[in-house]
Amino acid sequence: MRVARVLNLLSAIFLFCCIGTAVAADPAQAPATLTNADCVKCHEKPPKDIASNGGKHKTEVTCQDCHQGHPPKVKKPIPLCSQCHDGKPHYKLQGCLNCHSNPHTPKIIKFGNNVTDPCLTCHTPQIEKLRTFKSKHSALACSFCHNVHGRIPDCTQCHKSHSAEIVQKDCKACHQAHMPKEVTYKNDVPSKFCAACHKKAFTLLTASTSKHSKLACAYCHKDKHKTVPACTQCHVKPHPAAIMSKFPKCGECHSIAHDLNHWSAPAAAPAAPKAPAAKKPAAAPVKK
Repeated sequence: MRVARVLNLLSAIFLFCCIGTAVAADPAQAPATLTNADCVKCHEKPPKDIASNGGKHKTEVTCQDCHQGHPPKVKKPIPLCSQCHDGKPHYKLQGCLNCHSNPHTPKIIKFGNNVTDPCLTCHTPQIEKLRTFKSKHSALACSFCHNVHGRIPDCTQCHKSHSAEIVQKDCKACHQAHMPKEVTYKNDVPSKFCAACHKKAFTLLTASTSKHSKLACAYCHKDKHKTVPACTQCHVKPHPAAIMSKFPKCGECHSIAHDLNHWSAPAAAPAAPKAPAAKKPAAAPVKK
């Protein structure tokens, strides 16, 4: 009787083990899946990076969309960028990680030294300006100034200001970074910017009592540096025809445009040299 009970107990244990093994091996049973909440239990930094600068990686994908599996079952859980980013010119570049070094912060792009070619795929207008309008900037790699994508450096990191009154934010009023020698400006550019280089002209203009002294430099010198207007653009008939016929060029009298109160008479023809005076005869000696 006692032996029978022991045999029944052993049989029950055996059947339980067999049934449990069969259930565990049932292919119809769904495998356990991980969620983002599971990932952050071990991987603390990536979620923080994605939360701060993840871009679309933050809003449109989950951890599992990219990392489809986990070691040891999956040996390479890091996906290729082309798994999602494909079909556009920018994505045909090789070596995505050269710029996007951290896939969890795809918009923070840090470059190495002497990087230019990858920039050409998107920033063609800037490259064309550098090639067309030669300057010292033309010989520099893009990454010399832009070591982080989207970051515009201060001009004063390399260039000294023209004067103490001109600060970093004023540089772009006249200079474009990719064609710095082509000086252009708007009509409301402050005259003090011009004065930094054109000191003599500015001093004469501000000291003058003519109507010109009340005008901004850009009123006459419009849009582009070194533009010298014709006086007749404003002064159509400044003098009677009789005077204009004798002196057709304004500069013949008004030699200094920035100080019309200072005028120069036209140079007169040089006078003929005088003949040497005749020598007087010596007086005769007086007889004693």
